[in-house]
Amino acid sequence: MFQPMTWPDRVTVLHKLRSEPTDETDSFILDAIILSERQQRPAARCVEDIVVYDYRKGKKTPLKPFMVEQFRETFKLQEAAKKKYGDRVSALLQRVRDLEASSWDRPDAKEDFGSASR
Repeated sequence: MFQPMTWPDRVTVLHKLRSEPTDETDSFILDAIILSERQQRPAARCVEDIVVYDYRKGKKTPLKPFMVEQFRETFKLQEAAKKKYGDRVSALLQRVRDLEASSWDRPDAKEDFGSASR
C-alpha cells in the first residue's frame, strides 16, 4: 500500500553519473534517487541535466580539467562498484539455482504440503 512521505522523515539522496565525462564535456546527466528512511523505500527518482555555463562569456563552457579528472575518477569507482556487486548478485543467483537443482529438480523430488493432523 502506498503511503506518502510525511514529516518527520529523513531522506537520503544518491546520485549516479550517467556517462563518463570527456575534455569537451559541457553538460552531464545525473540519475538520482531519493530514499525515505522512515519507509525504507524510494520516494522519488530524478534526472538532473547539468550545464556548465560561463556567465561572463554568455555561453556553455567545457568542464575545467580538475573537474573532468574528479568526475572520471567518480565514474570509474561507480563502474567498479557496479561490477563488484553485479558479480555478487550473479554468484548468489547461481547458488540458488544450484540449490534448486539439487533438491527440487531431482526425479524423485516430492513437494511436502505439510499436514494439519500431526
